[in-house]
Amino acid sequence: MSEREAAKRATGGPTAAKKTAAKKAPARKTAAKKTAGTKATAEKTATRATAKKATPAANKTAAKKTAAKKAPVNTAAKKSATKKPATKKPAAKKPAAKKASGGTSTESKASRARRAARINEALADVYYYAHPELDFENPFELLVATVLSAQTTDLRVNQTTPALFASYPTPEDMAAANPEELEELIRPTGFFRSKAKSLLGLSAALRDNFGGEVPGTVDELVTLPGVGRKTAFVVLGNAFGVPGLTVDTHFGRLVRRWKLTEQTDAVKVEQEIDALLPKSEWTMFSHRTIFHGRRICHSRKPACGACPIAELCPSYGEGETDPEKAKKLLKYEMGGQPGQRLKPPADYPGQPAPPLPSRAPAAGAAQ
Repeated sequence: MSEREAAKRATGGPTAAKKTAAKKAPARKTAAKKTAGTKATAEKTATRATAKKATPAANKTAAKKTAAKKAPVNTAAKKSATKKPATKKPAAKKPAAKKASGGTSTESKASRARRAARINEALADVYYYAHPELDFENPFELLVATVLSAQTTDLRVNQTTPALFASYPTPEDMAAANPEELEELIRPTGFFRSKAKSLLGLSAALRDNFGGEVPGTVDELVTLPGVGRKTAFVVLGNAFGVPGLTVDTHFGRLVRRWKLTEQTDAVKVEQEIDALLPKSEWTMFSHRTIFHGRRICHSRKPACGACPIAELCPSYGEGETDPEKAKKLLKYEMGGQPGQRLKPPADYPGQPAPPLPSRAPAAGAAQ
């Protein structure tokens, strides 16, 4: 090799190196581009895959919306669904009953005895003047009047007995009476034929068996015609001062309302109430209870709203609870009317009952 060629080569060395470098540089750029393109392609592929996965849920949502749009709107059903259920107007409320404690079938005897004592005390304050509501002057008159009081009022008996006792003042006189005349005298009391028969029979028994005197024991009294335990205790308690319960219709009804007994038989009622009160209270408890039954605690429509012992009554609310309406139901002196006796006791707060209107023809009437 000549010196010139060697010099050329030596001079062209750097240029060649530059050319080689230039050639290599595009190759590197191309590789980088390729790498970047590969990454971008990979990213696009991943995005597409993600989009594909999300598509079913989105498709479902879109399907639902489309169905909702296409589905016809049921206006009636919508209204029915949104309508509030109809509400009934509440019925008019009755005044709340003041139920007293106790009065159940499981109540102990001691508890019933305490309630009975409280009721008796309350009635004693109200009916301080309670008394037998039959007019009488002696045991015989009371016995006769009590027999006549069956199935009628004491008022009607009291209006009838003045003429009867004027005609037959003693058992001997009545035993000898003409049956038809006796019947006519007692006709206003009802059931006059059967009552006349009883009066003739008991008068004869008193004359023949007891020396014309009314006996003073239950066992002797119930042997007389037309005389039961109720009549016997009326006579014993009020003519002889012997304590006893008078279990009549009013008494039986009230002690059952007060839940002091569930018995309906008069003898069983008597036995159960006897056991709840001291013996000394038996007669007066009878009077007070009967007074209350006749004046306020009526059978069909009790005047609950005017009852002075309402708070003690477990049956409060069975009758009229409005105070003003209840006042109109009160009877005898409680209602401002005459009582049942023509000759009431001195401490009686009401008016005496009027006598029976005369059945005799008016004076000057045509003969």
